[in-house]
Amino acid sequence: MATKLTELQVKNAKPGAAKYTKAAGHGLTLLVTPDGSKYWRLRYRFGGKARMIAVGKPYPFTILKQAQATAAEFRALIESGVDPADRRRAEKLVERERVANTFGEAAEAWHRFRSQAWDEKTAEQARNYLDKDMLPKLRSRPLDAITPAELGVLVAGIEKRGAFDVAKKTRQWLKAIFGYARANGWTTADPARDLATIAQRGPERQHYAHLQIDELPEFLRALDTYDGSELVKACARLSLWTANRPGVTRTLRWDELDLDAGLWTINKGREDMKRGYFHLTPLPRQAVAMLHELQNVTGNFDYVFIGRNDPGKPLSDGAVAGMFKRIGYHRKQTAHGFRHLVSTALNDKGYQEDWIERQLAHGDPDKIRGTYNKAQYLEPRRQMMQEWADLLDAMRSRDTKVRPIRRAVA
Repeated sequence: MATKLTELQVKNAKPGAAKYTKAAGHGLTLLVTPDGSKYWRLRYRFGGKARMIAVGKPYPFTILKQAQATAAEFRALIESGVDPADRRRAEKLVERERVANTFGEAAEAWHRFRSQAWDEKTAEQARNYLDKDMLPKLRSRPLDAITPAELGVLVAGIEKRGAFDVAKKTRQWLKAIFGYARANGWTTADPARDLATIAQRGPERQHYAHLQIDELPEFLRALDTYDGSELVKACARLSLWTANRPGVTRTLRWDELDLDAGLWTINKGREDMKRGYFHLTPLPRQAVAMLHELQNVTGNFDYVFIGRNDPGKPLSDGAVAGMFKRIGYHRKQTAHGFRHLVSTALNDKGYQEDWIERQLAHGDPDKIRGTYNKAQYLEPRRQMMQEWADLLDAMRSRDTKVRPIRRAVA
């Protein structure tokens, strides 16, 4: 009769040159390997075949008493006609499906998928938002169990710390993650759908200083008579003609221009464009004429508006602001304020909102990439901005003396 295995014998079982087993009774054995590891195994017969299954975790994480209890549960399954190995496989499958259908798994899959199209900056931003706010609270939560109220509490916590832009982006990305999960058949839930209806309003943004439309004629005449850098003046004019961001205008490169087509293409790689996508800007005739003149001045350099002290660099970001100060418009008008001014004027004149938003480079860059010219509303915008430039000419109709621009030396 075999001696009953004890806890002390399990503890003192030494490794040998080859693996060996010690019987613990009723088919339960202790497997000892040459590296000293100790595993519990249950030998049994099912369907006329000899089988074996792992019991618990390796010793000492599962001690003898625990292994015996688990082995007894397995034997009860066998007696009821259930193979414990089949039961374990089914349980693992259920667990894999449960884990795959958690928010964490869905969010990671969504991020991998979207990162293929995103620029590096956007992918990193999404990663940071996931890691800081979403995953710590939702990672292990099954998608089907997440409620709108739960997401509302999460976003409200972000708003509470005053990060209203982060809260807005988090709402958008929660909605996108659940949309991605539904499209893949991982859930039918849509708890992020109505989050915008309970969003708190952040403090009003302070708009960049800008004039009213009826103040433009006097400003334009003051601009014409400015006796400082003609390049700075030209940069301001182009900003007003196109409503592009001042940083984009200031760093305009000659290779972005097709003057014959009257088109300025801001390429995907431009770091100063929001989210790094391309933007097509139609140029009114006045802008084309000015840029042709500038070709004789800075055409041998990369930048259209070259720096005062280093022609290999663009104008400084304070150059236009300095000019505004000198002509008496300090804190009354900014280069960025041109965008608000142009938007207001074009909306007041009844142009389509989509055209204006595209002119301002607002909108979803992924949609713009896919449909290119159609989504860019290029031709109606060309007419709209030409009419805007003509209106500006009419405003400054009083005769003013415009000095020629001197050629820059390479």
